[in-house]
Amino acid sequence: MGFGSYDESEQQQQSADDDENVEAVNVHENDHDGEMSFESDVSTDELVSQLGTMKDDDEDEE
Repeated sequence: MGFGSYDESEQQQQSADDDENVEAVNVHENDHDGEMSFESDVSTDELVSQLGTMKDDDEDEE
């Protein structure tokens, strides 16, 4: 067999009863409408420079 043994009787009689007790997941249960903002002392130019550096690092790793 190679991958171990199992009890074939467990494999033959699988029931669909397991599906009846499964609850659906509501992906919108915790949706929130609103705004997010933050303040930073870093200028836009400095942030763009940092982004460029990060992109260069990613290209070097490839």
